[in-house]
Amino acid sequence: MASSIRIARLKGEAAEAVKNMKSIAVKADEEARDLTADEQGEFDKFKAQAEELVKNLEAARHDVEVIAAAESLAKQVGAEPVAEPASDGETKARAKSLGLQVVGSAQFKKALAPFKGAVPERSRFQTDPISVKGLLVGGSPTSAGAFVTPERTDIVEMLGRRELTIRDLISVRRTGSDLVEYVAQTSHVNAAAAVPEATSSAAPTAPASGGGALIPNTGGGYKPEGSWAFERKTAEVKTVAEWVPATKRALADVAALEGLINDELRADIAEKEESLMLTGSGVGEDLLGINATSGVQTQAFATDLFGSVRKAITKVRTVGRVAPTAIVVSPEDAELIDLAKDLEGRYVYGGPFAFGNRTLWGVPVVESEAQPAGTALLGDFTKAVLWDREQTTVTVTDSHADFFIRNMVAVLAEERVAFAVTRPSAFVRVATHA
Repeated sequence: MASSIRIARLKGEAAEAVKNMKSIAVKADEEARDLTADEQGEFDKFKAQAEELVKNLEAARHDVEVIAAAESLAKQVGAEPVAEPASDGETKARAKSLGLQVVGSAQFKKALAPFKGAVPERSRFQTDPISVKGLLVGGSPTSAGAFVTPERTDIVEMLGRRELTIRDLISVRRTGSDLVEYVAQTSHVNAAAAVPEATSSAAPTAPASGGGALIPNTGGGYKPEGSWAFERKTAEVKTVAEWVPATKRALADVAALEGLINDELRADIAEKEESLMLTGSGVGEDLLGINATSGVQTQAFATDLFGSVRKAITKVRTVGRVAPTAIVVSPEDAELIDLAKDLEGRYVYGGPFAFGNRTLWGVPVVESEAQPAGTALLGDFTKAVLWDREQTTVTVTDSHADFFIRNMVAVLAEERVAFAVTRPSAFVRVATHA
């Protein structure tokens, strides 16, 4: 009865606190203004009271459950029902009642009879097995285990995340449009040459020997003309999104759940973003990833992984005209690098006790689970650009489908980005094995 009265009182006090909060908020809303400093202070005070009352209410409800368990236990041990959760003294009393069952048993009296109530210190005393009714068992939920209250922690162990590395390598910029334009050079003829001083004022229009096309007058001191060609390209902003359902009760009862959902959704978006930047097909709403971009060079497997990478470095420098900033490999290929041995059985890279960052030919090796096994990607990653149109945002709504009448919400995370490889020849796909 006392617990029921306490629950009713806590409910009333919590409702009153919430009513006060609502009154403050409604007044400000009707006057189309923000809360004043005093109103905000009052609002926060009532909010803290409501949260504390809710905690006490949950504890009171738990007490009722304990009482029910105690009633069940009392029936088993033949004790009188209890009206409140057992205190330490009451638990000891129940344990004593079991002790009385032992000392009052025929087996105990029979063992004690030869000693006439006083057992000498050095005497052997042993009873026959005594059957005890209602033995308190700590591991049983219907016995003493009913009085064990589980400890609730804030630890939520998720399944784990892969490490994200590609965004740190590429160029990241902002855009305020849904379509990004950039200009890429398509050809370059370097006609630069040493030019002697002019020795004649004649125009360079004299015919070539034997007629034909006009050639510059060799005495005119004219400078050679180079040739450049450019092409305008575009990158379309695409949306990467994900949502999960949740109940309003879950969000209200477990404050940490909303933050947990937000963090997990953001991580899902980031993982997908990395996969698209490396392997996106460019079809439909997919970003066009580096591996699928036309013009990216290739290097076939040559003797071993290390030789193949060295040849790719040459291609990046001579064709792409860049210095490579990283070589991205899958965890499987990173394992090949670490476990490679020479003919004497010694680790090539340095073995399990090597310190420092992993490099090949001076180029940093970066692992990414989004990179396909069997192919490494080497290049100048600053030539790949991600434009953020809208950074990852999280929205919660009950307007999805019939969620409103089911007290459910949809938690949505999305980002809008564009991605392009501005110089495809700055990258080489390298086969890591035959």
